[in-house]
Amino acid sequence: MTSDKPKLKDMPNLDLFLEMQSAERGASKNTLSAYRQDLLDFQAYLEEKGNSAETAGEDDLSEFLNHLSEKGLAAGSMARKFSSLVGYYRFLVTENLRSDNPMQSMKRPKTTRPLPKLLSEADTGKLLEATQRLPEKTSADSYAKCRTICLLEILYATGMRVSEMISLKRSQVREMQRFIAISGKGGKERLVPLNDPAMEALTQWMRRRDEDSKDRHSPFLFPSRGKVGHLTRQRFAQILDDLAVKAGLDKTKISPHVLRHAFATHLLSHGADLRAVQKMLGHADISTTQIYTHVLQELAQRLVREKHPLANKKID
Repeated sequence: MTSDKPKLKDMPNLDLFLEMQSAERGASKNTLSAYRQDLLDFQAYLEEKGNSAETAGEDDLSEFLNHLSEKGLAAGSMARKFSSLVGYYRFLVTENLRSDNPMQSMKRPKTTRPLPKLLSEADTGKLLEATQRLPEKTSADSYAKCRTICLLEILYATGMRVSEMISLKRSQVREMQRFIAISGKGGKERLVPLNDPAMEALTQWMRRRDEDSKDRHSPFLFPSRGKVGHLTRQRFAQILDDLAVKAGLDKTKISPHVLRHAFATHLLSHGADLRAVQKMLGHADISTTQIYTHVLQELAQRLVREKHPLANKKID
């Protein structure tokens, strides 16, 4: 029986492309995995037609993109697959592995960026307050509480990506320090400041962590006994779910990324400079950060519609 899944031998240059993305562009593992899957999906589609990605022409690519659109693929996913194909064929031409670029005249699919979920300052406060009510009956409880307080305070104070936070190295931080150096997407480094609550929580956690005979030898700030050696995204999401319930909030509306959105939105609502927020978030393009100004505009319009004394008054 033959497998329906396309094999790498059908795309002899795929590994070379992924290696280039990793070495020269600093692409993350998640990005490389997405590129691989997108291109293998394209290869699988072509194999049914007796063709391959290496020899595909503009018509083949156009048909594939139309096929995805007809399947109802989300606009964001369409845009990502388009980018994967653009990158792959540009690579083939640059490396003289192909003379023409069939993606050169293709039009990028239009996307509408959804507005981020908004967590109010009051609800964020409830979430942070809930960490203080966590149990301390046992040593394990005390350890978990100290870590959770640190995680929440750091995430809300810096707006860093959850993947950046959970993989922080112990060597990156010191007691009572005001900044953390983060290696973000593409290996780009940035400095993020800590407010007083985050700095205090971090100091308390480091002392508690370093008291543990096993944890003190780990290179990670938030050690774990698992394979990766540090707290996982999944475990942190569970911690956040439990905390949301404790705070009396809808856990379906709380996530690590929602806290990152809260960081940006709350800063901007208090008059922070958009460029400064862009740098702290690690956004390469300011248009990505500008989405938060749209959130504030929508919120302001909603307040006027719902709360203004003349909002529901009929005009004769």
